[in-house]
Amino acid sequence: MPKYYEDKEEDTRACAGIREDFKACLLQHDCVGKMPSECLKEGHCKALQTSFFECKRSMLDTRSRFRGRKGYGTN
Repeated sequence: MPKYYEDKEEDTRACAGIREDFKACLLQHDCVGKMPSECLKEGHCKALQTSFFECKRSMLDTRSRFRGRKGYGTN
């Protein structure tokens, strides 16, 4: 059973805000019964997929120590 927003635990992992929006976007589409990779191949949530990828990639980039991680919800 999903948690309500008020009871939800704070996610402190990297890219948490984009991850949450990306997950919500995938759940909103009619591809809920399919694998997430199949939904992405159909073109759903493409902008959030790209943003999530950029955020995760910036974690590996050593220059991001000075610039900060890309995306929103970063500290």
